Order: sequence, then C-alpha cells, then structure tokens
Amino acid sequence: MRGRWTVGTLLLGLAVAALVVFNLFIPPGGTPPAAGPQGTTTSAPANASSAPAAAPSSSDGKATGVPNASGLPAIRESQLPAEGRRTLALIRKGGPYPYSRDGVTFGNFERILPRKASGYYKEYTVPTPGESDRGARRIVAGQAGDKYYTPDHYESFKFIAEGK
Repeated sequence: MRGRWTVGTLLLGLAVAALVVFNLFIPPGGTPPAAGPQGTTTSAPANASSAPAAAPSSSDGKATGVPNASGLPAIRESQLPAEGRRTLALIRKGGPYPYSRDGVTFGNFERILPRKASGYYKEYTVPTPGESDRGARRIVAGQAGDKYYTPDHYESFKFIAEGK
C-alpha cells in the first residue's frame, strides 16, 4: 500500500492542520483577543499581576468603582450578601484568599461578560453558608477594576457598583 492515501490518513492530516490553524489564531485559554483600535488586538502584558487593578477611591478612601460599560444590570455593593462584601474587601487588599482557586483566570466561555483578552478576568469565591464546597457564588474582576457578581455559577452576572 505504499504511496496510497487512506481515508483515515487524510482525516488525520486534516485534523492536524485544523489544530495548527486554530493555535495560530486562538491564544491559550480559548478566547480570541479583543479587537483594539483600528483592528489591532489587545492582550494582557506578560507580567500582569493576578490581582485586578485597584478601584478608584474618593477622598475619604472608599472605593468608587468604575463605570458600567457592560450593559449588564447593576447591583450596588451594599446589596451584595455579607460574604460578597467580604470577598470584595479581600480583592481590594490583594488577599490573602481562603480558597486556592481564588485569583485564577476566568475564561468567560459563557460570553456574558464583555469580551476581553485572555487573562483579563480573575474569579473569586463568595462563600455560601451551608455549602460543604465553594458553592456557586463568585465575583469576577477585570484588570480595569470592573467587577461582576454571579449568584449562580456563571449563569447570570450583575455589574458591581462599588462604593454604593
């Protein structure tokens, strides 16, 4: 059978070619880079910290947050459950966090949050009383200081209006 291509060999070759093309255009993490001005792409710097940017502060030191450019409904910081407000305070301080998965990259695979470059979002646990594990509640923080609350493990999100 020397010199003959089988259907299996052709399919394998096509699969390898598809993977190569996919890896050329999609960075690790699976989310395409966000389009920047005039078609350029943006990405996080290689030395980006896992902690989000600190929220802007008013003269009394209270966080004022960033504007809601997401189009998602908002929730005031004061309306978050007590555990959510504590998690938000830990994020502002930069930790320490009680769960090893706090501060890991959130991939935004659900595409509910605004599309950003891979690594832009980090997720943090909001403990749920009575749960034996981390529960479903999270705060997802963007590098620009934007923060979102999900009570249902990424089924829905609300923009957090900080300092309110």
